[in-house]
Amino acid sequence: MSRLVVISNRVAVPKARGAAGAQGGLAGALNAALKENGGIWFGWSGQECEEFSGNLNIQRSADGVTTATIDLEPQDVEEYYNGYANSTLWPLFHYRIDLTEYEREFGKGYERVNERFAQSVLPLIEQGDLVWVHDYHLMPLGERLRSRGLKNKLGFFLHIPWPPTNLFVSLPYHERLVRSLLHYDLLGFQNDTWLASFLHYCAKELGAEVDEATGAVTLDGRTTIARAYPIGIDYDFFMQKGGSEEAKVAETRLANSLRGRTCMIGVDRLDYSKGIPERIDGIGRFFDEYPERVEDLVFIQIAPPSREDIGSYQNIREILEQKCGQINGARSDVDLVPIRYVNKGYKQEELFGFYRASKIGLVTPLRDGMNLVAKEYVAAQDPDDPGVLVLSQFAGAAQQMQDALLVNPHSPDDLAHHIRLALDMPLKERKARYDKLIETVREENVLRWTDNFMTDMKALD
Repeated sequence: MSRLVVISNRVAVPKARGAAGAQGGLAGALNAALKENGGIWFGWSGQECEEFSGNLNIQRSADGVTTATIDLEPQDVEEYYNGYANSTLWPLFHYRIDLTEYEREFGKGYERVNERFAQSVLPLIEQGDLVWVHDYHLMPLGERLRSRGLKNKLGFFLHIPWPPTNLFVSLPYHERLVRSLLHYDLLGFQNDTWLASFLHYCAKELGAEVDEATGAVTLDGRTTIARAYPIGIDYDFFMQKGGSEEAKVAETRLANSLRGRTCMIGVDRLDYSKGIPERIDGIGRFFDEYPERVEDLVFIQIAPPSREDIGSYQNIREILEQKCGQINGARSDVDLVPIRYVNKGYKQEELFGFYRASKIGLVTPLRDGMNLVAKEYVAAQDPDDPGVLVLSQFAGAAQQMQDALLVNPHSPDDLAHHIRLALDMPLKERKARYDKLIETVREENVLRWTDNFMTDMKALD
């Protein structure tokens, strides 16, 4: 049986499934696939070294999964990770061309680290192994491995959106980047919109032969298959978390703090793509239009910090604190604060409890590859008294979750309108929407996603 070699920027150190601290989601699914097939998970350790050596730190977990990591130089981290990956590709792929930085040295660092990944992982790959590369950090890696003689089946999955062609062509050397992607055998995208954008670019800018029915992209005599594979949550694993004492304590803790008001919750990494300042504007508009309802509704925004070394992330934190402060200053009383802004993270068990105590889930990214918070929120609901999901129409999850209240996150008026609809929605409608949403969340889970991608990769000629 073919082994699986997973390659990603960072490696989730696996623990026994079901043990304390075990990881669900993508990490859990990939660990399960590695355990089933045997193989290795390779990536950056997150640590820095004075001079790159390529030395591998290899560990074997209780699950029988092997991880292999390398350290990178500080210059690598600054140019490849903080630079090209997160200051060039991330904003551009989330349609934020105004925040995109085009620095030559960033591009050089990105190429250099992908070369170092190829150099380090190649000796670990055996004949017949399936190689599955993940995300925007490592788009050129397939080409680097091919140039070193690798003949194995190569798959790549992009976890973020693929931008429209008229935005993507602003990237210097955009053709070179996409041509490198076409050295993979199978390319995966989160939904049909991102897939269509990629296929359009290949046809228009590269002159490739594109078969939209099969996803086949043929260029210079080589064919790559591109398809949509919507990712889901590890449903069973997440529901186990929900049955824990920690989840019940968190639910009770939040419910007791509400004093009869309805709780609306947002949980997002602190990132400009998540639309949190725009969300706060929408909530402010709601309270402007319905000032009496400050007695009915409390909004909790959980936003753990991320990428704090990058200026645009420092700015969004300042903006968010200012906006929350303005609304609270205008609408608070001695015993009432309409917005609770929490700049820290919580364990999955606690989040489950918070979701269940919240009758509205506000998930309004400006652009998102998928967004699993939307699916976690639905999974955590009480089937007999479910909450309402308000979801951005620009999240990848919107294609699967049409029974959510779909909203334009750029419009404060639209947000305010849908908050009112969610707040006043009768139980019968809430249950009808929930029944359809939970079926998708339960069935289209991350384990099925992993199986679908690997099945297609194994079937390639």
